[in-house]
Amino acid sequence: MKNVKNPPLKYGSGFPTLLRKEVKRFYKVAFQTVAAPVLTAILYLMIFGHVLEGKEVYGRISYAAFLIPGLVMMSVLQNAFANTSSSLIQSKVTGNLVFVLLSPLSHFEFYGAYVLAAVCRGVVVGTGVFLATAWYFSPALEYPLWIMVFAFLGAAILGSMGLIAGIWADKYDQLAAFQNFIIMPATMLSGVFYSIHSLPPTWQAVSHFNPFFYMIDGFRFGFFGVSDISPWKSLAIVLCFFIVVSTIALRLLQKGYKLRH
Repeated sequence: MKNVKNPPLKYGSGFPTLLRKEVKRFYKVAFQTVAAPVLTAILYLMIFGHVLEGKEVYGRISYAAFLIPGLVMMSVLQNAFANTSSSLIQSKVTGNLVFVLLSPLSHFEFYGAYVLAAVCRGVVVGTGVFLATAWYFSPALEYPLWIMVFAFLGAAILGSMGLIAGIWADKYDQLAAFQNFIIMPATMLSGVFYSIHSLPPTWQAVSHFNPFFYMIDGFRFGFFGVSDISPWKSLAIVLCFFIVVSTIALRLLQKGYKLRH
């Protein structure tokens, strides 16, 4: 029998493989990673929508309608953060992160795969929340492009922050502290449930130091065409914040901080 030589191995980018792995990771448990956050958002809407029924925001928008974009964006942000942070800490604790680090992946590919998977999960959950709550009002969707831009940037920012938290944390309770004392308060105090114009002047000023406020406000502008501040200002601040957190995440990955050492 004639010997047939094996064809030479061809090495390409491992980016699509890692991206597919991260997407499948949350897709396999969609009941927990997608359905549960959608149910939580519906409960928020039912409770707050009922308690504050009849109230209007901006003089013409019912409170329930005002609340829905905030709940959608809150779901996008929290689930994008959860995807990267939980994946990384699980890999560190179980010890299988070494197999990803040994592959010929650049820190850009590592970052891109994790963050894009986080964006995917955030957008899927946000879409689910929107579809499940849209029966509360007839969405106008004044500026769909603004909705998509802020949803992508918000999910990418929280995905990057999830990477930073996952790299920094050595155990689950450290990651929980990061989420409970930083992500959750910043999200809840970002204008999801209220317009900042309803706050006292001091707290209005404090809200302007919360970058999550600009994500929520810019996203809501895409639905109604009105917002607490200029959407262009929100976009500029969100872009700057994205550059900062992505630079930090890429730098940590490049150095291998708490990953290779």
